Amino acid sequence: MGKFKNKLYRFMYGRYGSDTLAKVMLYVCLIWMIVANIVALFVDSVWFSVAYYLITTAMIGWMFYRMFSRNIAARRRENERFCGFFKLRRNKFRDRKTHVYRKCHACGAVLRLPKAKGKHFVVCPRCNKRFEVKG
Repeated sequence: MGKFKNKLYRFMYGRYGSDTLAKVMLYVCLIWMIVANIVALFVDSVWFSVAYYLITTAMIGWMFYRMFSRNIAARRRENERFCGFFKLRRNKFRDRKTHVYRKCHACGAVLRLPKAKGKHFVVCPRCNKRFEVKG
């Protein structure tokens, strides 16, 4: 067993491995497989089966491509974008009564601003551009 483990460690050295996006893709794939198998009981179609297997194979293939990739920087950016999307949604929901989120028109940074009525000006901390926000 130690020999196989050592070979696996050497194979995975320099590769990206598993992350949050890979785990979510695995769960989505498993849920997709369960739902598709239940639907396949009621739908007797060759085309449905072909589409089901193609979609499942594509999801698993993309997941393994990401895990075995040597381009660690690109995979890390993908995972950050994925996690950042949901983190922003969670924060927006949490702060919905006290703050608003606006994008800077110049650099695209998302700014968290206190709720205020009327028009007021905001300076972006990233690019120092001044723009108007309607409350």
